Amino acid sequence: MSGHSKWKTIKHAKAATDAKRGKVFSLIGKEITIAVKAGGGNAEFNPQLRTLLAKAKAANMPNENIQRAIKKGTGEIAGEQIEELIYEGYAYGVGFIVEVTTDNKNRTVSDVRSAFEKCGGNLANSGALAFTFQRKGQFFFTKDQIEEEKLTELALEADAEDILTEEDGYEVLCAVADFDKVAKVFEDAKVTPESAELVYLPMTTVTIEDAEVGKKLNKLTERLEDLEDVKTVYSNYELSPALHLEEE
Repeated sequence: MSGHSKWKTIKHAKAATDAKRGKVFSLIGKEITIAVKAGGGNAEFNPQLRTLLAKAKAANMPNENIQRAIKKGTGEIAGEQIEELIYEGYAYGVGFIVEVTTDNKNRTVSDVRSAFEKCGGNLANSGALAFTFQRKGQFFFTKDQIEEEKLTELALEADAEDILTEEDGYEVLCAVADFDKVAKVFEDAKVTPESAELVYLPMTTVTIEDAEVGKKLNKLTERLEDLEDVKTVYSNYELSPALHLEEE
């Protein structure tokens, strides 16, 4: 099996979010509340909630935060109206998809628009990037978690679409409709992924050869990721290995 791996991107994003733990807890809490509202507060019967509880545990989110988020979802605690939204934008010929979880849509769209404009980009109409990204279920495992042969066996059993092997680990991709099924197969096998998400993957990528453009795109990505309500930023650019931009 083969495809386009985002292992290094995920590791970079994880390192960035680990440094902003308060924001991470807030976003996971909002996701948990939304999942409970949609499927109930019993994780045994709510696959999405099970996945988020594992995510919360991996992030060392305090149990009191988790329980508060669940109770907001069940209505035991009054809470704000939370929405999951997608914003799309362009900068220097590169497409961006920005996932947000917010209780204030007007604030969020203003912040996202400002980030694009300050970095030489602009927001696009909804659906403008639909043909350049595909929605997939994505699971990551480190090599010390599971052997490749065993992972392949489980992935095939779960009808996953693709398995990618890199120096640092493994990536499993599946159709959105099969996400809960794949997650359950790994759960039953007592194999916990480093991350398990529904993501947007680029169909093709743009290779950036200009160092200044590369720096501006990286700055835009960081500015978007720093916003309070932004959950994940996806883009379809890759920096040319020849650039050797310093990581900040």
